[in-house]
Amino acid sequence: MKTYFRIKIRQILFLFGTAVLFFLISSCNSQPTIQLNVDNAAKKVDVNIDGTLFTTYIYPDNIMKPVLWPVMSPAGNMLTRSYPLINKEGDRTDHPHHVGVWLNYGNVNGLDFWNNSEAIPAENRSSYGRIFQKAIKSAKSEKDKAILETEAEWKSPDNQVLLDDYTSFTFRVKGNLRIIDRTTTLKAQVDEVKFTDNKEGMFAIRVARELELPTNSPTKLLDSHGVVTEVQNMDNTDITGNYRSSEGVEGKEVWGTRGRWMKLSGTINGEPVALVIIDHPENVGYPTCWHARDYGLFAANPLGQKVFSNGEKELNFSLKKGESVTFKYRLVVAGEDLNDDQINELADTFAGM
Repeated sequence: MKTYFRIKIRQILFLFGTAVLFFLISSCNSQPTIQLNVDNAAKKVDVNIDGTLFTTYIYPDNIMKPVLWPVMSPAGNMLTRSYPLINKEGDRTDHPHHVGVWLNYGNVNGLDFWNNSEAIPAENRSSYGRIFQKAIKSAKSEKDKAILETEAEWKSPDNQVLLDDYTSFTFRVKGNLRIIDRTTTLKAQVDEVKFTDNKEGMFAIRVARELELPTNSPTKLLDSHGVVTEVQNMDNTDITGNYRSSEGVEGKEVWGTRGRWMKLSGTINGEPVALVIIDHPENVGYPTCWHARDYGLFAANPLGQKVFSNGEKELNFSLKKGESVTFKYRLVVAGEDLNDDQINELADTFAGM
């Protein structure tokens, strides 16, 4: 009888061990699930990874273009600035048009799409353009990615459509990386659409305070009650951001330089993170100029070359009616600091798409 029980126990332990091993192997090989949840009533599409929010495509009436906001790190830290959608203590209150991740431009047929926000006085709104969400064309999850396709219109204040906007977002997860590939095709709907050379553009993200570069310049911050306070001596205790370009330029000196990618790295709530914007070789103006500021604006601007070159170069790109142009950008969100070789591999892969 004792021998019988010993055999049974061995069989049970063997089966249990096999089950555990199978579970561990399955867990290691399992691909995270990326799910798109469309909520037309709330004017948003949530992007969840294994049930946890990564980012949301939003197009509310009080923002003058569709944006991705917030963008969350692998550990769940918000990497985009909270203001002006949420009052967070310590946030800067400058540039209320800097919301999440977006694509627009500062001079399109004389209209400023970049700087438009609720803060613009009514008497000045005739100088500003707006991008209106038109439709969610498709939202589907596949084996290793999710794809969101949208339509929008770039309109003048008198409701004239200047550009049709066809955008595709592809969301991927690769280990500790989250990847957003954006492809936007703009098609001219009037006789000519002029993108007059301007520093305000084009594919951009406004980051959380912790990812700014340390500075001693006075500024206005929100206090714990959501009140704007003038701060003369900035506290840089948790401010850890630093830029590095594909050309090896670092810090605030990256502004106006050109390169195929730019990294902003830092630490937020103890988590090392990196945000990388990668340009595509097929884009106009490649490699792009970087409109990257120490206060947290991080943008690739391929069309505004004059100010970045001290007047030596000027683009003034334009489209005739019916013509189109496509822009492709990759945003990498990493829960670690990435080295140049890792980023170059991501850039090489993107260049082949």
